[in-house]
Amino acid sequence: MNTKELNLLFQRDLSKLQVELLAYRQEENLWLVDGEIANSGGNLALHLIGNLRQFITADLGGFAYERDREQEFGATGKSRTALLEEIDLVKQQVEKSLVTLDPNKLGDLSIHSFFGHQMTIGYFLIHLYGHFNYHLGQINYHRRLVDR
Repeated sequence: MNTKELNLLFQRDLSKLQVELLAYRQEENLWLVDGEIANSGGNLALHLIGNLRQFITADLGGFAYERDREQEFGATGKSRTALLEEIDLVKQQVEKSLVTLDPNKLGDLSIHSFFGHQMTIGYFLIHLYGHFNYHLGQINYHRRLVDR
């Protein structure tokens, strides 16, 4: 695995996240929940921002960040502009974190132990990328369902 290539994937899909948020015709629809839709597009965007800031930019890049998962899923009404600005910050910090990460560290054990077992940093980064895209797809569906 090449951390520079992984950064390119995260950059591409962070840009896709921005495009999805901009595609909502009505900004307030970012925060709608309806029926069995448990999370709004805005909350999922905040969750993705918090996830990358914690596990990549803080843990691997050394950027200061204190995560508030409760706020990620509880916030409502944050402006689209504020979300887009946060994504711009994440893009910058993810890039600095990944391109400066020593590729030899990818085989080191991560400080996190999810899924009932330890994992390498490389494995965890791949997991984070998959997690990001899972929720990015949910945001796309959310937008198409609530923003007709």
